[in-house]
Amino acid sequence: MRMSAWIRQHIAALRALLVLTVITGIIYPAVVLGVSQLPGLKDKADGSLITKDGKLVGSSLIGQAFTDGKGNALVQYFQTRPSNSAPADGSIPDGYDPTNTAFGNMGPESIVDTLDATDPSKDKHSLLSTVCARSQAVGQLEGVDGSRPYCTSGGVGSVLAVMGDRDAHGLVTHPTQVISVNEPCSTDPKHATTPFQEAYEGVKVECAKRGEDYSAGQIVPIRGAAPVDTPVPADAVTASGSGLDPQISPEYAAIQVARVAKARNVSVDQIKAVVDAHKSGRALGFMGEPTVNVVELNYDLDSKYPFKG
Repeated sequence: MRMSAWIRQHIAALRALLVLTVITGIIYPAVVLGVSQLPGLKDKADGSLITKDGKLVGSSLIGQAFTDGKGNALVQYFQTRPSNSAPADGSIPDGYDPTNTAFGNMGPESIVDTLDATDPSKDKHSLLSTVCARSQAVGQLEGVDGSRPYCTSGGVGSVLAVMGDRDAHGLVTHPTQVISVNEPCSTDPKHATTPFQEAYEGVKVECAKRGEDYSAGQIVPIRGAAPVDTPVPADAVTASGSGLDPQISPEYAAIQVARVAKARNVSVDQIKAVVDAHKSGRALGFMGEPTVNVVELNYDLDSKYPFKG
């Protein structure tokens, strides 16, 4: 008895499914796995894992936070760039949670903080204030000038909201009130808030009141006197797209050398030599920027110059 066309079509489809399953689901993965285990490829295929005293401590492809668990930098280690990859419960304060890779989703127009009406811990800081605070912290840790353009000495964005009459282009022509939007008024009467700038176009600058909306004003960032070429490089104050980069720039590594050398009680030249050993150039000679792998660098330092603090 002849099979119907419907049955023949389904049998042919089933055969094709089985053949393709064997090829793409068994043979192809087996070939790729076999190639990946060849000498020179095996380490990368296995995850570029790092072991210390026979114990797995990480991967050279995934960044780590070298802190005390509370966000404080461990002075004997080179510090990585900031990370936005932190769990919502705050159990990893510095990010670098490989299960929660994320980016900050803030751009150059993020310059005004949102100040909570009752609880300062719930403030939402703009990208500008975040960069300012990080730069100040890095400067204090490394003993360099952490000041940046458009940042106050208090580590927030130097931004004003200017109220008053506007012209046809929407610009304020006659200011009547000026607010330093990222500097909240102090609740302690003995320590009144002093805005970063005393006056703007003849009008006294006031501190910001928590919970107030100043979006009706013209937002004016103030550059300040800080030099453009700050010792604290951009990668020291901004997170990467993945939040898990293990590399920093040679410039960021350079300002950390003295601190690490002092903590490990060795010379600056000795630390520089280890840094240079973990420095990579541009890919194919022209793509990207030179980098230093912090994860590999720190574990190499532990082997060569153990910390005895």
